[in-house]
Amino acid sequence: MIRRIETFSQEEQDCAIELVDTALTAGNRDYSILVADRGQEGGLVGYACYGPTPMTENAFDLYWIASSPEVRGQGIGAALVSAMEGDLRRRKARLIRVETSATEAYGPTRGFYASMKYGEEARLRDFYKQGDDLIILTKRL
Repeated sequence: MIRRIETFSQEEQDCAIELVDTALTAGNRDYSILVADRGQEGGLVGYACYGPTPMTENAFDLYWIASSPEVRGQGIGAALVSAMEGDLRRRKARLIRVETSATEAYGPTRGFYASMKYGEEARLRDFYKQGDDLIILTKRL
């Protein structure tokens, strides 16, 4: 599924897959994975990977979230974020942080986060490359 996400570069795909592999390793305590699965008829259609932010008190990072192109707009991402937030509330989280790109291709992604009440906390100009800012979004629980 990760390989079909059109906004992810090859490097991003490789990183996302590596993080999933790490999260699924026995004894992992750093990352949690949630999946959206349509069973035999549709298989895996979305996932979210998140975990505690090192050296913080009850802050967490949403590292990756993605849904298959064929199910976008059907609430898969919102359901994953809601489930993650529920889990993090149970774990007494106080803050969720998300990093994303400022490029036009990530406009729908930023719109999605805004709809889930994540606000822009900071922007680092030309972070990823010239003309591609890093946007840090947060939500307080």
